[in-house]
Amino acid sequence: MDPDKTFFGHPRGLATLFFTEMWERFSYYGMRALLLLFMVASLEKGGMGLDEKTGGAVYGLYTMFVYLLALPGGWLADKFFGLRKSVFYGGCLITLGHFCLAFPFTSTFFIGLLLIVMGTGLLKPNISSLVGELYPITDQARRDSGFSIFYMGINIGATIAPVITSYLGENINWHYGFAAAGIGMLLGVIQYKFTEKSLGDAGLGPAKLSDPLLQRQKEKNFRIGLVIFGLLLMLFITLLLTRTITIDPVAVARVSFYAMGASVILYFAAVLLFENLDKAEKNKIKVIAVFFLASAMFYAGYEQQGSSLNLFAARYTNRFIGSFEFPAGWFQTVPAGAVIIFVPVFAWLWVWLAKRNLNPATPIKLSLGLFFMGLGFVVMMGGSMVIVAGSKALPTWLVVTYIFNTFGEICLYPIGLSAVSVLSPKKLLGQMMGVWFMSLALGNLSAGIFGGEFDDKAITANPQLLVDLFGVMVKWLLGAAIVVLVISKPLKKLMGDIR
Repeated sequence: MDPDKTFFGHPRGLATLFFTEMWERFSYYGMRALLLLFMVASLEKGGMGLDEKTGGAVYGLYTMFVYLLALPGGWLADKFFGLRKSVFYGGCLITLGHFCLAFPFTSTFFIGLLLIVMGTGLLKPNISSLVGELYPITDQARRDSGFSIFYMGINIGATIAPVITSYLGENINWHYGFAAAGIGMLLGVIQYKFTEKSLGDAGLGPAKLSDPLLQRQKEKNFRIGLVIFGLLLMLFITLLLTRTITIDPVAVARVSFYAMGASVILYFAAVLLFENLDKAEKNKIKVIAVFFLASAMFYAGYEQQGSSLNLFAARYTNRFIGSFEFPAGWFQTVPAGAVIIFVPVFAWLWVWLAKRNLNPATPIKLSLGLFFMGLGFVVMMGGSMVIVAGSKALPTWLVVTYIFNTFGEICLYPIGLSAVSVLSPKKLLGQMMGVWFMSLALGNLSAGIFGGEFDDKAITANPQLLVDLFGVMVKWLLGAAIVVLVISKPLKKLMGDIR
């Protein structure tokens, strides 16, 4: 890398990764703003005509796999592709997936979703690792600052995307919106390839075996495995398209929920019983298990932004500005925009409190995250009472809810991620980080399943159902916040010297 070329005082390669991630998030959030609305829209309005339960299940499964496939995506990068090629291949798959959604066919729609989750699994974990490789191990301060800049790219893309894709999708044609998301990712891939040299030696390839013969055999076995996987995938898609086999998304979503929950319980039990950890390490694993539950419950609420809250915006919110009715997806710009505004405020607040020995311990911050999320759904109960009274809700109900959501995420996500990284025994660090992201996957799936309960016909017949449904989230989230708060002192003891 040329030391004379910098990006806000950071390695020039950070600009390459910043814009790649910005466009990837543009494509993801731009498409997410449309996804469930398109699936439940009637055929006459250009949608798929799915019922809410089916649409919610597909949404939940899709967002779940976005996080789950990060685990094999990271493994493939480590063992075979290397970070740099993994990011490029992932971006290409995502681009193809979005362009598949641009065609008005059910078959290409599901193929598109499959390509996007596979591509995101390759790109998402490995581009973050590439950012870390731009800095020497000893330069922790600049690395942290670089990740902060990188994080802003995520939120810039997520803020801009729904403005464009939702206008095209909801006002003109759904598939134009999906195509716009694809164009965004295509721009990201092009700029990545043209500026890739600025990354220097970062992420060039995986470590190779010392024995050339063994290395060639390893590469040969991988190519054979990749071909077999591709053929099996093509066979599976062909069987689906020819309706030789059929899949019930609702049943798959429910089975996935229980299977994932059971696998996590078994995993934690196996770690505690068979990993030969000392007492202090076992105590910290127990804390991570509690944080997992808190994170899964939080994201079951947070990801309602793309499911139930998106339906509320489309069906029950007064979106008129004069004679212009703005798209429901425009509300999706609020969370990312709020992150850009409020992250510096919270960062300053934690430092200010720390100087006065008042900085809340990690369990307290997790409790605050759940509390803010629950408070957001209290606001939605108020907005739903407007519907019960026979009127449409003002946009402010959703805006305030999304701001509370953002406060909750700032309190919970970075703090939880940091805590898991320092609580995990070194030999289990990678696994525990994977388990943390599984909490996000479980939360996303839960959000999709819950969003499927927002049956428009049932709510039209009895609007009180809206209040009751949001009330369920309030009880769970505020209840969880209270539980975490009550057990915060025991958790701090289990954490030992980690605060």
